[in-house]
Amino acid sequence: MRAGSDRVQGRGFLAKAAAVTAGLTAVGALLGLVRDQILAGYFGAGAETDAFLVAWTVPEFASTLLIEDALALILVPAFSRALARRSGSLFGDPVRALVRGTLPRLTLGAAVAAALLVLAAPLLVSALAPGLPDPQLAVDCTRLTATCVLSFALVGYCSAALRAHGCFLPPAAIYVAYNVGIIGTILVLREPWGVRSAAAGVAVGGVLMVLVQAPSLLRELRVRPVPKEEPTALAPEGGQGGQEGRILVLGLIAPVVAFSLCRQSQTLIERFLASPLPAGAISHLNYAQKVAQMPMILSLMLCTVSFPVVARALAAGDTEAARRRVERDLLLAAVVVLVGASTVIATAPKIIELLFERGEFDRTATVSTAAVMRVYALGLLGQTMVGALVRCYFSAARPLWYPAAAMAAGLATTTVAGIPGAHYWGAVGIAAANALGITCSAVLLLRGAHRQTVPVRVDRLGEGLLRLATAGAWATGAGWICSVGIDHAALSVAVASLVVIGIFLIFIACAAKAPEIPPLPRSASRRTDHARPHRAAPTAAEAAPVGETAPVGGDVPLDHGPR
Repeated sequence: MRAGSDRVQGRGFLAKAAAVTAGLTAVGALLGLVRDQILAGYFGAGAETDAFLVAWTVPEFASTLLIEDALALILVPAFSRALARRSGSLFGDPVRALVRGTLPRLTLGAAVAAALLVLAAPLLVSALAPGLPDPQLAVDCTRLTATCVLSFALVGYCSAALRAHGCFLPPAAIYVAYNVGIIGTILVLREPWGVRSAAAGVAVGGVLMVLVQAPSLLRELRVRPVPKEEPTALAPEGGQGGQEGRILVLGLIAPVVAFSLCRQSQTLIERFLASPLPAGAISHLNYAQKVAQMPMILSLMLCTVSFPVVARALAAGDTEAARRRVERDLLLAAVVVLVGASTVIATAPKIIELLFERGEFDRTATVSTAAVMRVYALGLLGQTMVGALVRCYFSAARPLWYPAAAMAAGLATTTVAGIPGAHYWGAVGIAAANALGITCSAVLLLRGAHRQTVPVRVDRLGEGLLRLATAGAWATGAGWICSVGIDHAALSVAVASLVVIGIFLIFIACAAKAPEIPPLPRSASRRTDHARPHRAAPTAAEAAPVGETAPVGGDVPLDHGPR
């Protein structure tokens, strides 16, 4: 699915793009679950899996910085400006000029970084997990996963360029290709390589992610023929204005990078604290987190789909419409994540039994992972609020350091609480520290949101979240009663899920002063900016020059799926 700037799209283009993205993200999430099931079945939850998960830290960080957040926020606006200049350029193509000026440097820098990680793998492993029983296995896996720094940089570049052109299908398919590569490599190389096959799968999956997008990007770049020579009288763009633009971009992206690093560092703290614990602790944390976070992924997808609508309202100066949309989206996301969290807490042992208890993953691992997952679920609302509220901060065309400071405070809370938590309660204590730290960050972001570009009414939103959390507590209790009363795992999870959903529906329909929970925004059917070339009268938001009044992040990628 694409929307070139020279094509007229139907009224429902954005809705269709969101549907395609949501569908492929769901497929990628399911394949990620299959990947984790294969890891659990073949390697269990022991020292081997712990070593691989330490190496897994590299692709987790790389995907956050190079695919999802930082690189996307700088490249999508850059390609959008180049596309806007393309129609008025008689000689040369600003888009191709941008590619020539940025892609070789990005490739070189990422290749050097990947090579340094390969060489420094022993130091990295000793810093991340000093208590591992088999550090050499983690070093071998880290050297294999380090290659993803180069491949993920190319993936992020292609994704940003394609979305700026209005082409959504290939970027939405990247995690499908990624997980297919990991699963296939494990199945082929498991016997000779053991858990190293999973690390090799990360390298193969990264290459497949690039191959999924590269042909589409090449087609986009060939759309417009360019003369071989340009008049020398035309002054090239850049100079002082270009230098100022680069400084502005760096100023805008630095807070985003800092926020992303602080947010992802929660995982570093967990694995560092868990490495001295008995073998399998890191694995229990990983499996519990991957399953527990699925409701959060779905809830944030709803907010992400409607975020361009908020950005256009801000560009038009309609802060009231943006505020209403953000408040409704936050409450809708809270409902989705609390339904999932209640189900997870109520049925955690049955979920883990259903998904993982086979092969090397025994009953003991099920009990340990379920205990961790229940505690993790306590922080899901906080994680969702962090992911949704940060849009209120980064929608402004100026650098904001408050989100990074809020995440740093949460990270410090996780660290301070995690040290005694790991000592007295093991992996469960680490999960509790994570839930406490991310909730602290969410509270700080919520308290400061009313001063941002989108002036969220904190008191009203807080009251709505408290009422929804109360409904979640009742739903959790009812779901737990159903779960313990039914022995069959699949039937138990199904019945408990229906009971939880039913209680939330009753609450939303009947409770006094229940917060307004809207359906998905009708505005999702609006067309993208590059898909409106023949409209007679553009709105104020559409008429805003690219790179001037348009808010940073207006073209944020629609998928932040699981890795």
